[in-house]
Amino acid sequence: MEWSGRQAVFFSLSLFVLWTLATYFLEGRLLTLQRPEATMLRLGYTTLANIIIGTLASLLLMRYFLSHTAGFDPAFFGVTGLSRTVIVVIIGLILGLAVFALQSPPSWNPVVLVNAYSQTLVVSIAEVLVCWSLLGGTIINFGREGRPFWLLALALVISAVLFGLYHFAHSPPFNTLRMVGLLTVVGLLTGIFFLAAKNFYGTIIFHNFLALKGVTQALAGAGHLDKYKTLQLPLLITALAALLVLIVLDLTLIRGLLSTQRGT
Repeated sequence: MEWSGRQAVFFSLSLFVLWTLATYFLEGRLLTLQRPEATMLRLGYTTLANIIIGTLASLLLMRYFLSHTAGFDPAFFGVTGLSRTVIVVIIGLILGLAVFALQSPPSWNPVVLVNAYSQTLVVSIAEVLVCWSLLGGTIINFGREGRPFWLLALALVISAVLFGLYHFAHSPPFNTLRMVGLLTVVGLLTGIFFLAAKNFYGTIIFHNFLALKGVTQALAGAGHLDKYKTLQLPLLITALAALLVLIVLDLTLIRGLLSTQRGT
């Protein structure tokens, strides 16, 4: 059954709402990210909201759109070849680290940064896939032929605004009006990188550095930074698992489909 661009946008927005609600009930309402000791709560939030809904469901929708909606370009979902992916990941790493350094972070302890980066990575994967790959990519692909500049700008603004609003579902201090406004600006930076790179792996690396300052500052403000001075194995394992899930799902659901389409 052939889908229209309108249907694709509707289902992308529906997934965004579902992901935001899951974030609120599993994180914001329970203050999960403010409690380093709440391992099982954090695991449940990470698994359901960010891995199952944010990652798996996003990629399933992208696969369905690419196979059932004529004219959709996988590059606008952030799906590009291996060589471009490697280059963009390196660029995202360098730019992200530079932006992080310019913000005067509360700690340069490498163990603290590894723990905090691991904590935010799982969420960043879902954020990039839902807000920019799926939503932004669907809006741009809705334009089909030509994809004028105003459509790219519209996708950029909508993705950034929804990314900001999504943080009302998180625990303090990320659910304040001031923080949501700030994160909307962060969303614009991420969106510009995504549109230029057309690759979600590099965008995730870049975006996660933007999130790192906020998380380390929140931990410092809550007096929990010292707890991150020893390696937190649950955080590291969860981050590696989420990254592995992303790679496996990308290879099987998206690139497997594209390979089949090129062969027919």
